[in-house]
Amino acid sequence: MKSRTKTVALLGVCAAAAMMLSYIESFIPSVVYGVKIGLPNIVIVYLLYKVGSAKAAGVSIVRVLLTALLFGSVMSLWYSLAGAVFSLLIMTLLKKIKAFSIVGVSVMGGVAHNMAQVAVAVLITGVGAIAYYLPALIVGGITAGVFIGIAGATVVKRVDI
Repeated sequence: MKSRTKTVALLGVCAAAAMMLSYIESFIPSVVYGVKIGLPNIVIVYLLYKVGSAKAAGVSIVRVLLTALLFGSVMSLWYSLAGAVFSLLIMTLLKKIKAFSIVGVSVMGGVAHNMAQVAVAVLITGVGAIAYYLPALIVGGITAGVFIGIAGATVVKRVDI
């Protein structure tokens, strides 16, 4: 990044793109209840690898808050926020240790996202049996993580800032 203005502009465009992808994703039906592709995470993976975890976290939080405000509810905010924060934490750690490719980091982020959402669901409802849904969500997280990782790696490779 050459200037603060350029950085702010990039982050604003990325936040808008992530929100737009969230909106588009809302029209895609889930094959398994609660499992989504995670299209906005293409932007987050890009930012994680191009400008770092702090800026990726900022855009992720802004996207989650604005998307919940515009298209969701207070409950969707808690689930999304928990998933986004835990996912980014795991992806940041795995990127730092350099043991995984971008696709591997994305897969683990998808799984972490689903684990955090199940944990929040158990905490909110007090129903531990919700955890039995985790295996289906992990399969969904792996599948979506591969797709998002491939797309994110492509964007990282082709879009220079």
